[in-house]
Amino acid sequence: MKNLKARAKELAHQATDYSRQAVQVSPTDREQSRILMRQAHQASKRCQVLIHEILRQEQV
Repeated sequence: MKNLKARAKELAHQATDYSRQAVQVSPTDREQSRILMRQAHQASKRCQVLIHEILRQEQV
């Protein structure tokens, strides 16, 4: 359980970092910004999956 929570936290930070980078890059490089936002979205989705798994395990 601790591993899942740590991984979810790591993915949340990763998503935030990608998103922040995308915003910084967007005025100069739209394509790189799109790539970073896509990576942020993917990290966020993986984080959500882990959160659902953590909640499921806590209910058992």
